[in-house]
Parts: sequence; structure tokens; C-alpha cells
Amino acid sequence: MARVDCYNDPNAPKANSIAVAVSAFIQDDEGRILMIRRTDNDLYAIPGGQLELGETLSQAAVREVREETGIECEVTGVIGLYSNPNHVIAYDDGEVRQEFSICFHATVAGGILETSNESKEVLWMTENEVDSVNVHPSIRLRLRHGLESRSAAFYT
Repeated sequence: MARVDCYNDPNAPKANSIAVAVSAFIQDDEGRILMIRRTDNDLYAIPGGQLELGETLSQAAVREVREETGIECEVTGVIGLYSNPNHVIAYDDGEVRQEFSICFHATVAGGILETSNESKEVLWMTENEVDSVNVHPSIRLRLRHGLESRSAAFYT
């Protein structure tokens, strides 16, 4: 399903749903960041997705990382809670979702890089490489917060 992220766009469609989403900021031993290139909008992002019934937020983050990247991870902390009503995600089925996402710090626990039906590329990128690819502003915010080693979680 295709999606379009509308960010601070006065012409964006009005949200008609909200869903809990999670993402994970993961760095390897060299400080590179685990990134995917999404199949639904062709943007680079950190791995993440929607919470499913019967799982905790951290279980959802671990599952999403595994599904999208092949990497097993362990959640180690919360980076932030993102709920900007000026960021809506419009899907081609008519759903327009208001952003609501929890971003976690996580560490690698195993696995090998592999793509999925949600990720056309999976790679470790340096901060400079991330700066040179097409990343949505809301993901750039999470990346910045993940790199800052904040003493408290960000929230809106």
C-alpha cells in the first residue's frame, strides 16, 4: 500500500484515524545507523511499524526491526514520543493517520541484513551518509534525538 507523508502542509487531508507505531534507532559498533529504504514511499527511515494486538511496545519494535531488516535487537531505552497532529500519513486506501509513534534506542543482538516486502534496501549508514539521502523530516528528528544522548525522552 502506497503512502504519502504530509508534514506541516496546510493542504494535507484531515486525519481520520490514529494508530500506535514504534521505531528503533540502532547503531553498530562503528556508530553506523541501521536504515531501510521503504517500499511504500521510497524514503530512507529507521525500521518501525504498527503495534499489533497482544504485544508490548518493545516487542513491537523488536518484531518490526526483525521483519524489515533481518536484525535481532534488544530495546534499551526510549528516545521519544512523537504525536504531531501536523504530520499525517495518507494511504491509498483512504486512511489518513495522525502521527503517533514511540521511538526506542536498541542494540544489535544478532541476525543478518535482509530486505523484506517493506524494505527495498537495508544498510548501515554513517551520519554523513544519512544526511545525503531522502529522509522525511519526522525521521530526521528521531535520528537527531537518537544521536544526542538526551538525558530525558523527547515528547510532544
